[in-house]
Amino acid sequence: MKLTDRQIKNLKTTKERYEIWEGNGFGIRLFPTGKKSWVFMYRFNGKARRLTLGHYPQMTVAEAHAAHGQALTELEKGIDPGTNLVKFNKENRTAQTVENLANEYIEKWAKPRKRSWREDERMLRKDVIPTLGRYKAKTITRRDIVVLLDKVSERGASIAANRTLAVTRRMFNFAVERDILEISPCYNIKAPTKENRRDRLLSSEEIKAFWHGLDNASMFESTKLALRLQLVTAQRKGELVSAEWEEFDLNNGWWTIPASKAKNGNHHRVPLSPLALKLLKELKALAKDSKWLLPSPRGNNHVIPTSIDHALRNNLEKFGENTKPFTPHDLRRTAASHMTALGISRLVVSKLLNHAENSVTAVYDRHAYDQEKENALNIWAKQLERIL
Repeated sequence: MKLTDRQIKNLKTTKERYEIWEGNGFGIRLFPTGKKSWVFMYRFNGKARRLTLGHYPQMTVAEAHAAHGQALTELEKGIDPGTNLVKFNKENRTAQTVENLANEYIEKWAKPRKRSWREDERMLRKDVIPTLGRYKAKTITRRDIVVLLDKVSERGASIAANRTLAVTRRMFNFAVERDILEISPCYNIKAPTKENRRDRLLSSEEIKAFWHGLDNASMFESTKLALRLQLVTAQRKGELVSAEWEEFDLNNGWWTIPASKAKNGNHHRVPLSPLALKLLKELKALAKDSKWLLPSPRGNNHVIPTSIDHALRNNLEKFGENTKPFTPHDLRRTAASHMTALGISRLVVSKLLNHAENSVTAVYDRHAYDQEKENALNIWAKQLERIL
């Protein structure tokens, strides 16, 4: 008898469990509770064995026949299909969920390597874990990832969808590297939104409107000072946010960014102009006994980098109607562009920005450029004072 969905649904329960057999040891077992299981009766090494292939309707009729066919093939090869299934079920029970994988990725990859690991964690907890967290990581398909990204894009967060793909891809690559998965479901998925290369820089008039507009902005005083300091020093927002007071020599006018915090992995000495020192002394008064340049108002850590972005974005109208929107990173680009316009060489500006250099010349050039960098930032500070 060929088992069909209609026949199975019409089976009546009894006080005792019973089986209906199709043939070749394949059948379905019906329990008094109404539960139905696909079963396979076979002999291996002269012993009778019973194997549960799966449960109906979770395992369809077609899937049950395929599992039965696979079991018969294994028997022909001298393999006990029951042993393989027990192993598979055990591996499946202990397989990581996406939420487990996300936690392991944060602890073992992101935290040791990324200053911005909290942003990775935020994105995973905002969109990835609520949607995919309960599923086994090995069951996630490319289609699952595409649907996830569509959800993010459809709420109007197209750039966030790109960032979510980036962190999700890195997480699944981590799983492949640790032999949790054989292949990443993010393979060959393109970013949902094309991003234009940013070239925004503030004019002298916009710099003046920004600097003075901060006085009336609705944000922490420390955030105002941090934004001004980024423009004065041309350093990365992440390195400012995570800076500790032990990195600063205010007496001699130097900030040494350790290799562990620098984006390119090279320690970096930043000369502090009189204007930068003035801002730092104001920040020191606000930080009090904290070891952080920008202590968080909650807990014993520094503020999160995105808080600077949010504060600026929420106060753009304070900088005048003629000032187009900009980001903290645009302040760094603005400083660099104005310095080259003042006649400071691109090489010195590159050293100030701590850009990675891969040329043969760079490998042999061990000159620190401290004097040139100090001269450049002093010239820039004087130009800023003229603008203001």
